[in-house]
Amino acid sequence: MPGPRTPARRRLLGAATALAAALAGAAALPAATAAPAAAATTTHRVLFDNTKAETAGNADWIISTSQPDPLAQNSSPSSETSWTGALSSWGVALQRHGDYSLKTLPSGSTITYGNTSNALDLSNFDTFVLPEPNVRLSSAEKTAVMKFVQNGGGLFLISDHNNSDRNNDGYDSPAVINDLLTSNGVDNTDPFGFSVDLLDVSTDNPRAISDSSNPVLHGSFGAVTGSILRDGTTFTLKPADNPAVKGLLWRTGYSSTGTTGAFFVTSTFGSGRVAIWGDSSPADDGTGQSGNTLYDGWNDPAGTDAALALNATEWLSGAGSGSTTGGTTTGGTTGGTTTGGTTGGTGGCTAAQLLGNGGFESGSASPWTVSDSDILYSGSTEPAHAGSWDAWLNGYGSANTRTLAQQVTVPSGCTSAKFSFYLHVDTAETTTSTAYDTLKVQVLNSAGSVLSTLATYSNLNAAAGYTARSFDLSAYAGQTVTLKFTGTEGSTKQTSFVVDDAALTVG
Repeated sequence: MPGPRTPARRRLLGAATALAAALAGAAALPAATAAPAAAATTTHRVLFDNTKAETAGNADWIISTSQPDPLAQNSSPSSETSWTGALSSWGVALQRHGDYSLKTLPSGSTITYGNTSNALDLSNFDTFVLPEPNVRLSSAEKTAVMKFVQNGGGLFLISDHNNSDRNNDGYDSPAVINDLLTSNGVDNTDPFGFSVDLLDVSTDNPRAISDSSNPVLHGSFGAVTGSILRDGTTFTLKPADNPAVKGLLWRTGYSSTGTTGAFFVTSTFGSGRVAIWGDSSPADDGTGQSGNTLYDGWNDPAGTDAALALNATEWLSGAGSGSTTGGTTTGGTTGGTTTGGTTGGTGGCTAAQLLGNGGFESGSASPWTVSDSDILYSGSTEPAHAGSWDAWLNGYGSANTRTLAQQVTVPSGCTSAKFSFYLHVDTAETTTSTAYDTLKVQVLNSAGSVLSTLATYSNLNAAAGYTARSFDLSAYAGQTVTLKFTGTEGSTKQTSFVVDDAALTVG
């Protein structure tokens, strides 16, 4: 595999373009002044709680013993043992992604919302994680959490089994969470549309529903097929109280169209989002503080728990596209009809290939729109599938985002529309479980809103040579849409996404 890309290995679009850019840059900058860095990507702020006995007994539900800032333990974490805590894999994966800022609310602190003098106030974060709380929240804390969600925050709750009172104060996580839902001072009438079941299910492997458009099940960190349940509980859904509630993973033997046996649930409240998991074992990476008996559910092959935790964090933080509610995706398709596109063309359909410059052999981007001129590449480091040129996204081994897009109109009379391309992925990442670097393939409407995420590839898809990929776009007949590739790379090891021979054939 190639090493990280360096400027010397980039191929700009013609010597004249490169020279003009260099001269323009020299004229624009004072002597001995460096060019400004590229604009940083959006940082999603996540706060993990440690005020509710999350480390009592054998629990160790923290991302790091360094609190509030895990970077004080290791500023460049590379593995779960870089930080100490059974949730360190979760934290390290987000940190290495490059778009997340993490903090812990330390033991002895109070959960607040709207306290401008508190740097760890919920108003300063996008997502709040309550991992198996074992202490009842005070009245003020419950109100703070509910107001946070109501005003647009993301709340990630993790429950455990009934009678899991680790600090022997009379409250376990099912009781703490149910108390939050029924006595919070904001909405005591089942605001999220679910309740925690008082169960202790010893062993099961809940499976995910089939919903390729769901951003939690198919987010940028990988596809979710299932989870593990090792002494946990489930949830009862109450869609009459909140129709946004949705069970994404279900216990064996329970129907996803029912209301009992849900193991991972999402919902909304006000402008915010909520997710809840029925067991702490799936988030446990098996390493933590000395003396604790832990279980490595994060890497258990019976589930895809890492992808589930990370995708859900992404969605809760507002970084993922779409909604998980109601069985459809906001901005996607409902009842087989795609919304938000621009009507274009009427009448019959002539069989044709509609994409321009699909093999990039012109040596220039048009009619593609590219974020950076060096995406178009001709050379031996990442050779083309056919011809001489390809589109090489990322591969720098540092945090960056690169995009490649083309607008196209699918004729209204066409009954078939196949979008295809060849993709090669190589990486320096060594993990077999965590998607640190991703390539999203999406359909956007004329306003730039995402209609569908067709697929998300990652460093986990690395393989020799190219792989043919194809998708059915017949649902977009009569619309003008943009087909977009977005590659996002973390901050340490390179992953290259190389695209070639793209086509949209209709008939």
